[in-house]
Amino acid sequence: MAAHAGVSASTVSYVMSGKRSISQTTTDRVMRAVVELGYHPRASARALASNRTNVIALMVPLRSDMYVPVIMEIVMAAATTAREHGQDILLLTGGEGPDGVRRIAASGIADAIILMDVELDDQRIPVLREAAMPAVLIGLPSDTAGLTCVDLDFQATGAACVDHLADLGHRDIALIGESKSVYRRHTGFAARTLDGFQRQAHERRLRAVHRPCEGTFEATAGVLTRILDERPTTSGFVVQNEAAIRPTLDLLRQFGRVVPEDVSVVAICPDQLALQLSPQLTSVSIPAEEMGRSAVDLVMAQLSDRPSGGTTTLIPPMLNVRDSSAAVR
Repeated sequence: MAAHAGVSASTVSYVMSGKRSISQTTTDRVMRAVVELGYHPRASARALASNRTNVIALMVPLRSDMYVPVIMEIVMAAATTAREHGQDILLLTGGEGPDGVRRIAASGIADAIILMDVELDDQRIPVLREAAMPAVLIGLPSDTAGLTCVDLDFQATGAACVDHLADLGHRDIALIGESKSVYRRHTGFAARTLDGFQRQAHERRLRAVHRPCEGTFEATAGVLTRILDERPTTSGFVVQNEAAIRPTLDLLRQFGRVVPEDVSVVAICPDQLALQLSPQLTSVSIPAEEMGRSAVDLVMAQLSDRPSGGTTTLIPPMLNVRDSSAAVR
């Protein structure tokens, strides 16, 4: 390569790595040689020279109470963005917790780590702080000091759903939430949505109730029956459990409640799911692709020594009004 370009080997290295300023004439000569020789630097050689693995670890414990399509959309967006930056994704799906973070940091098999399924008091975070490796959280813990986080603003999401129903004249509303295990883990997105829902319902002086739901047809039937037995005037429903959305619509029909003439339903779910149901759902969409891309971009900023640490990026909720919500008759 160096002989073909008529330069020294060190000059080729500087041109390829960008570590030193080389004249445009020399750079053009080296790049012509790259094209003519079909040169592709080996990944291992690049990693050795830069002290980098060019690998980003993505830790997403897959659990039975998670909605996998959203998780995989985030993962695919992260993987695609990583490749655009010349990086590979190491996917960690086991429930390794703090030990997994410690192993990744100690082994040096990845340059950075992205954590998903973040809990309010996530036990992985103290280890992450001690490791001092570049990291981004897709989700918000209680204490974000010194951490780089990106997430949908779930607290604002819960409030936006309440405001929409209140503006339509609904006075009795209910949140059909995630499974009990999600709340027991204090998973950030669920806890923050509930907090926003309850705070805004109090602010708007609405009667509001929250019921966790496992998402099966039988579980949803039990939850819906309990809500309507306790509060038969409930006319607005917010559903945050994707698995419970279709059963909720089917059961309301069985109970003689027509959507949206008798009751309104607002969902927190991917647009694809909201659009394929009948009636099409008023919903706050989950910006899965944006979260995945942003997480990788924030990691790359840290790896490039650009300021990004200790920042929290909250994506504002976008409520799309469709056919499942209407003014109270």
